[in-house]
Amino acid sequence: MADRWTDTRQTGWAPPLSRVRIGGRAEALAHLNKAREFLGAARAALDAHWHNAAASNAVTAGINAKDALCFAMAGRSTAADDHRSAVNELRALGSAGREPATALDRLLGLKDRAQYEQRGVTAVDAQAAVRRASTLVDTAERILSE
Repeated sequence: MADRWTDTRQTGWAPPLSRVRIGGRAEALAHLNKAREFLGAARAALDAHWHNAAASNAVTAGINAKDALCFAMAGRSTAADDHRSAVNELRALGSAGREPATALDRLLGLKDRAQYEQRGVTAVDAQAAVRRASTLVDTAERILSE
């Protein structure tokens, strides 16, 4: 798998770091397995009423499902400091990426609150996060089963 890193050491200014990863079905399946694992953790956290952990794991499941979809459909996926670029990657996949892009966009809206902010995630938001992650994982499973 080839990586291409953006090198900003010469300028002293560091824009968001990104890398393009090239891969195929094997990489897609590896990311799908991770997505399933994080989705399972999100569901378990939700059952335990750990709303921040549920949302955080749902976000990670969604990001891994995005990688699975991109490797499966485009043969590449981009990893970036700014996860919002992942939404555009899904949209670039065409109609198959439309619903997952919306789900990921909404998931990413909870990332900071679940992981960094003093204010936590509500039960309703955690439930929605797990549903959205499920949408992404289900789509990746469907695409990889075709």
